[in-house]
Amino acid sequence: MKISSKITDVFFDLDHTLWDFDKNSGLAFERVFQSYKINIPTKDFLKIYEPINQVYWKKFREEKVSKQDLRRGRLLDSFIEFNLQFSMKDIDSIADSYIDELPKDNHLFEGAVELLNYLYEKYSLHIITNGFEEVQFKKLKNSGIVNFFKTITTSEEVGLKKPNPVVFMKSLEKASTLSEKSIMIGDSFEADILGAENVGIDTIFYNYRNEKVPSKYKKVSQLLQIKDFL
Repeated sequence: MKISSKITDVFFDLDHTLWDFDKNSGLAFERVFQSYKINIPTKDFLKIYEPINQVYWKKFREEKVSKQDLRRGRLLDSFIEFNLQFSMKDIDSIADSYIDELPKDNHLFEGAVELLNYLYEKYSLHIITNGFEEVQFKKLKNSGIVNFFKTITTSEEVGLKKPNPVVFMKSLEKASTLSEKSIMIGDSFEADILGAENVGIDTIFYNYRNEKVPSKYKKVSQLLQIKDFL
């Protein structure tokens, strides 16, 4: 099922869509734990941390916590599960080290580069991300995909976060395109899909977590399946 031939611009989320956040995050934590002599198996920690991190990011998108609250809270809440307590100074230091380590590994999801090469010949490509600006550009550069994208819009640049419509409107403005000529691809149904839909942008949901969503939405479980639509 191909989409409208009017589409000229394809917008991507970055984390959990192209950039394999969970894998890269786990490798970053391994180095951080070694540096700080934190004796927790990384695999066990990530089972606790990842759902807590998702909750904090949802609160962050909804402006219920600050950037600092997110960075501190996801670590504090995770360490409590292992009966570990750290001073706030140490938590801030661990959080900073993690952010520094995060862009050093740059595993992409299977098929990401092949898909980008395919789309690059046919469309203008763009990034819209809620991730922290100082890290996102490093991820794009270090993973070797930055040159695929005509524009990169971050939530920190706009001062708001997806699904706020202003973020998408700013992205369209930077791309010099219109909503009816655009499509958004992302892994967050709330932030990427509903957010884009609210400003008239078509969508493809990267549903690798196999979430239940209404059948009317276009969805894929593997990135290369996007070629069936575009």
